[in-house]
Amino acid sequence: MNWLDFTLVGGYVLFLIGLAYYFSLRQQSQEDYYVGGRTIPWWASGLSTMATQLGTISFVSAPAFVALKDVGTGGGLGWLTYEFGVPLALIFIMIFLLPVYHRARVISIYEYLGKRFDGSTRVYVSLLFQISRGLATGVAVYTIGFVIAIFFGEVDPGRVWPYIIAIGIITVIYDAIGGIKMVIWSDVIQMTVLALGILMLAFVAYTEIGGFGPLLGVYADDPERFRILNFSWGYGEGQQYAFWPMLLGGLFLYISYYGCDQSQVQRELSVGSTDNVRRSLLLNALGRFPLVLLYCFMGLLLGSFTLLRPDFRAQIPAEHLDWMVPLFIVEYLPHGLIGFIFIGILAAAMSSLDSALNSMSAATMRDLYQPYFKPQASQRHYLIVSKLFTVFWGVFTIIFAFIVPAISETVLEAINKVGSLLYGPIFAAFLLGILTRWATPLGVKLGVSTGIALNLFLWLGVPELSWLWWNATGLVAAVATALVVSKLSPRPAPEVPLDPREPTRLNWPLRYLLVTIYFFGIIAFCAYLQTALSSY
Repeated sequence: MNWLDFTLVGGYVLFLIGLAYYFSLRQQSQEDYYVGGRTIPWWASGLSTMATQLGTISFVSAPAFVALKDVGTGGGLGWLTYEFGVPLALIFIMIFLLPVYHRARVISIYEYLGKRFDGSTRVYVSLLFQISRGLATGVAVYTIGFVIAIFFGEVDPGRVWPYIIAIGIITVIYDAIGGIKMVIWSDVIQMTVLALGILMLAFVAYTEIGGFGPLLGVYADDPERFRILNFSWGYGEGQQYAFWPMLLGGLFLYISYYGCDQSQVQRELSVGSTDNVRRSLLLNALGRFPLVLLYCFMGLLLGSFTLLRPDFRAQIPAEHLDWMVPLFIVEYLPHGLIGFIFIGILAAAMSSLDSALNSMSAATMRDLYQPYFKPQASQRHYLIVSKLFTVFWGVFTIIFAFIVPAISETVLEAINKVGSLLYGPIFAAFLLGILTRWATPLGVKLGVSTGIALNLFLWLGVPELSWLWWNATGLVAAVATALVVSKLSPRPAPEVPLDPREPTRLNWPLRYLLVTIYFFGIIAFCAYLQTALSSY
């Protein structure tokens, strides 16, 4: 990188901090800080959610995974099957979950569990979220720091710490100052930069290799890389990413992720009306797959270039395939464009970090500090402490990022699986609260614990089973246990105060039908794409 690249990057960082300060001038309360006064446009919330999904893993790691990772361990276009469960999951959320959160006027979604069950249920599930999200974010900070270090010619894991600190400090500053409005509007900007970055990289790689013909020729001896649909049940070696666990396990994963994870739902709580919340989710239901398809093909183009250039391939260690994208940027793009793409990497990093920090702060403030330590205080006090909790979680994730290199690769993989370990049982708590009137606090807590215990058993005792099934097994075990215990210890369900239902002029059943048709269209397109590429 030269002076032009640094000028672009420095200007971008200063712009973010200035924008955060602008938003801070309008903050008067927790509602302003955490849900933007519920005035965020639906399209901005939707783009912000998509930007979080298009984080560093999608921008840097996924293309290398698709292009170079051994197919037997999940590499290739099978990555597209991650998207199969999204449209159906978002239909469920639009019908059952988000309208209830909006009518309950919560800031932390775990407040609903406190109103429906009791304070201990609320704290239990909120802590599961905070701890798992904090550890996962720490791993993400380390990964991001390592990728950014490559731009500066640093490939020694022991010397990544300045980059970890730098990305952490930048994100904490603008996030703590600007709150959720800054998170959302910076994500909208970052989404634009990321999409342009993917297109630019794809175009440069396409030009370098001379079109799609060489791409198909490179992978002629590896047709399995184009295999998308593997209609097995996800049991056995090489079956982790088969069709049925990706569809059914992924369905429950995405319902919980988009509907029961504070880091995602908080954006939707910032939108003013239920109709607009549904519009935001509809944007994600329709927009995610084309975006994922785009960066997968960008990965194949870069992978073809890598395999055609042995000198470049030799620079990418087998254990760090995700070096492919940053090394290509540094070595084959002109200055100025390097700076712009580097901004894209920063954008991918910060769009994942900022929402995590703000959401963990919201859960800590609303579920722990305010009800148990300071139930009566001024809005100014709560606003200041909210910002301090954002800083706290920023420091926590940076410190944990320094511990990451000392953890074995097995544990690193395990941390990334914690989401599926917890998502099903957490979803069960909300499902029982919203769809039943007789589930009890004791039943729900024991149910969530049983679901987690079963998934731990499957993790340690049945490694042949795809971990995506844990989202379903944890849900079923949690619901069954909760219902049995609740029947044995009946207790009247408290009435959760909800705002009146909002009238709608939109034909949502028709839209749900169209999204369902779109879901089948995605599978049909993948079948056609697999056949077309494999028969070349």
